[in-house]
Amino acid sequence: MTAMEFLPVLFMVAGIVLVAAATLFVSSLLRPSNPYPEKNAPYECGMEAAGEAAGGRFRVPFFILAILLVIFDVEAMFLFPWAVVLKEIGIVGYIEMFVFMLLLLVGFAYAWLKGALEWQE
Repeated sequence: MTAMEFLPVLFMVAGIVLVAAATLFVSSLLRPSNPYPEKNAPYECGMEAAGEAAGGRFRVPFFILAILLVIFDVEAMFLFPWAVVLKEIGIVGYIEMFVFMLLLLVGFAYAWLKGALEWQE
């Protein structure tokens, strides 16, 4: 492979970087800059924070549960294309997806045994 074969990719990356930089520059020029306490408040609903949110820190199980939800969303993202091409990939693809699901289930079981899914103390 020669360097000339990567030239279109280089132009595409340069174009993306240029468009992103131009967008950030133009938005910094055009956006209103008038900060006030209500605008800088962490909650936009207009109510004062209460309970755990008032302290500004969440317990660790909250983050573990959030990561689990993201993981299962990613799993769903991989399941749809896999289901579409299931007949073409055959038994090997079926086994690979089974191993993928098994690994996710092991992670879910680990979090469950650690108590990350407990809502009450």
